[in-house]
Amino acid sequence: MEKQLEHYRGKGWVRFDHDRQVADWAADALKHGIRSLDDPACAEWFQCERTWFIGVDALPNDSEGRLQDGPPLAGAPVDFIRRNIGSIPSLHRAQVSSVFPGYPRPRPGEGEAAFRYRIKRDAAHVDGVKMYGEHRRRKVEEPHAWVLGIPLNESSPDASPLVIWEGSHHIMRRAFAAAFEGVPRTGWVDVDVTDAYTAARAEVFETCPRITVHAKPGESYLMHRLCLHGVAPWGEGATAPEEGRMIAYFRPELADWTKGWLAEAVAG
Repeated sequence: MEKQLEHYRGKGWVRFDHDRQVADWAADALKHGIRSLDDPACAEWFQCERTWFIGVDALPNDSEGRLQDGPPLAGAPVDFIRRNIGSIPSLHRAQVSSVFPGYPRPRPGEGEAAFRYRIKRDAAHVDGVKMYGEHRRRKVEEPHAWVLGIPLNESSPDASPLVIWEGSHHIMRRAFAAAFEGVPRTGWVDVDVTDAYTAARAEVFETCPRITVHAKPGESYLMHRLCLHGVAPWGEGATAPEEGRMIAYFRPELADWTKGWLAEAVAG
């Protein structure tokens, strides 16, 4: 556990080995995830010419992560969060992220530069930093406590895995702290962080190793909220079931993000 904590602090993420409770939850969630692909209410989440199902809030779990008549969300990742970060907040409906052969293709309205960035830089971003206005500026709008990924099916390691720039959370934290310097916490939501974010992102690309994270059902991984991350292109010869490379993600929002979002890795 101490090595896992050290890895999370330094690298910004940690992987958990196969856990029976996680495997039971994933097996149950897979059925619901597959149903979401055919749910008319989720049709809008097919993007990039149907090579990516974003699946926001597509899993019908309750506030504790449990699906109807299913097992609890429990095991190694939940124990790690409670021990080192804090209590598990009320959970949103999980994202069902499915990627299919051919990813990426352009999203509707995505310009040439943005599409190149998706291909060459895995559409790298920090969750919660949202674009607004015609000039494509950015503010912090959906600050999360952490990001927990739970694979729901078995896919090959090159089937559009998660990409993380290790240690990027340290650089991003410094950049956002500088952007908010001198601004009352109540005003952080209105701060234009575009320039700080862009400069920090460039520094990350220059100095942080890019790694891919692959896991099997029963395994899981936790990522720090400030890590720069993305999704790799579908590899030549990559394999996944008919429902695509499917992963459930929990990203609970912080109740008062100005108190915790820029805290150290093990602070909630």
